[in-house]
Amino acid sequence: MDVATVAEQGLASCPDRAVIEVCRAEARALVSLDLDFANPMVFPPDRYAGIIVLRLSSPVTREAIDAALSTFAAAAKERSFVGRLWIVERSRIREYQPSE
Repeated sequence: MDVATVAEQGLASCPDRAVIEVCRAEARALVSLDLDFANPMVFPPDRYAGIIVLRLSSPVTREAIDAALSTFAAAAKERSFVGRLWIVERSRIREYQPSE
């Protein structure tokens, strides 16, 4: 699996648009705790390799992140997230469905 962090990419503190455009250019899915990425009007998922937003209760703990990532990994084995917006919680995923 090819993974890069915002820090490794030199994108820490960059605007959301800059971060997601790097993901688009590199054909990478974005995995983030930033709920701003969950707005499909601002970031239409069909333009990207996938937008996965971890939605966790405060305070966010490492255990909660690990649980959400496990939920995501299990679902990603079953179906594609490419071009989709997934809102991942500890034990469930909600997928954005554009209205026709």
